[in-house]
Amino acid sequence: MSVVLEPLDPRYAAAQPPLTSAWLRAAIGDVLAGIDAMLPRFTATFPAASARGGRYPAVEKVDWTEGFWTGLLWLAWEVTGDDKYRRAAQGLLDSFEDRLDRQIKVDTHDLGFLYLLSCVNAWKLTGNERARGLALRAAELLYRRFNSSAGVIQAWGDLNDPARQGRMIIDCNLNVPLLFWAADETGNRQWREAARRHLAQASRYLVRDDASTFHTFYLDIHSGQPLRGDTHQGFRDDSCWSRGQAWGMYGFALGFNHTGDAAFTELSRRLSHYFLNRLPDDYVCYWDLIFTPQDHAFRDTSAAAIAVCGLDELLKQLPLSDPLRPAYGNAIGLMMRNLHQHYFAHNEDGLLREGVYNYGRNMGINVPNLWGDFFYFEALVRLSRTWTPYW
Repeated sequence: MSVVLEPLDPRYAAAQPPLTSAWLRAAIGDVLAGIDAMLPRFTATFPAASARGGRYPAVEKVDWTEGFWTGLLWLAWEVTGDDKYRRAAQGLLDSFEDRLDRQIKVDTHDLGFLYLLSCVNAWKLTGNERARGLALRAAELLYRRFNSSAGVIQAWGDLNDPARQGRMIIDCNLNVPLLFWAADETGNRQWREAARRHLAQASRYLVRDDASTFHTFYLDIHSGQPLRGDTHQGFRDDSCWSRGQAWGMYGFALGFNHTGDAAFTELSRRLSHYFLNRLPDDYVCYWDLIFTPQDHAFRDTSAAAIAVCGLDELLKQLPLSDPLRPAYGNAIGLMMRNLHQHYFAHNEDGLLREGVYNYGRNMGINVPNLWGDFFYFEALVRLSRTWTPYW
C-alpha cells in the first residue's frame, strides 16, 4: 500500500479514564431530552440540515439529510424501547415513499443517507416489508448512477451533464452500503460489484499518498482515466476537509464489513492517523485539517462525531494484540468527553454546537447540524452496548 502510515501522536498513548457506563447513560439521557424537545414539531416534517438561531426550521423532502432525523428516532427506540419513537419514524415512511414516487431530488448518491436511516433500519429492526420495498427502490436508483467505464457512482446531478459526469466524492463511502444491503437481500451481483468497484476507485483516487483525502475526484466516463481532484466543501483543492477525512475513516472500515477486504481496514487506519495527528488541544477538529489554532477557524463537531464512529468500527476489526488499540480507545474517549463537556447544545435544538455545513457557500456555519447530531448519538450507542450499525 503506497499510502503512508504516519506515526501516531504520542499524546494518545497516555492512559485516559474510561467512559464509564454511568457517564454514557447520562450523556444518552441528555440526547434523549434533546430529541424529546424536538419530537412534537417533527412528526410530519423534518428538521432542516442546519439550525438557525438555536432552532431547526421545518422542511419537506428538499435535502440529503432527512434520514438523519429518522435515524435519531430509531436509535432512541433501540435505546429506550419507547414506542413513541418507532411510531414517529414509521409515520414518516409516507414522505420517503412520496419522494420516490414523485422523484423529488433523487438524482443523487445521497440515497444511501436517506434510505439506510429511514427504511433499511426499519426493516432490520421491525421486519417492516413496506420499508424494505422502499429501500430496494432507492437502491435501484442509486445503481443507475454507476458508470461502469469509470467504475464510480456519480455524486449528484443529471447523469448527462458533462460538468458532473464521472464525479465521485468521499461522502459516498457511507452511501454504498445501501447497494451492499440490497445485493444481499436480492442476490443481485451487479449491485454488489458496483459498490465494491466504487470503493476501490475511492481508495485509489480520493486518498492521497500522505493519507489525506480529496473531497471529490473526476474520471473520464468513456476511458476511465483519472482527470483531477478538487473540493466542493474544503478550504482548497489540496487541503483536507475534515468531514471528508472522517467519511473516509468510517466508510473504508465499513467497506471491510461488506467485502472482507482487509486493505480497507488498513486504509481506515492510515486516514485515522492523519486525522488524529492534526487535532487541536481539545481534540475537536477545525472544519479543514489544514488549520491550526493560530488560524482561529471554526470547528466542525460533526466531523469529530463521524470520526469517533469510524475509530470504533476500526477497533472492532483489529486483533486484540494490535499495539495501537489502547491509543485509539484513548482518542475516542478524549473526543467524546470534549464534545459532551464543551460542545453539547443544551437548551436549544440540536445536540452538538459548532458544526459547519459548507463554509465556502456560507451554509450552516458554527451551528448544530442534523448529521452531527446523528453520529454523536450513534457514537454513544456504539460505546454503551453491542450494536449493529445501520450501515
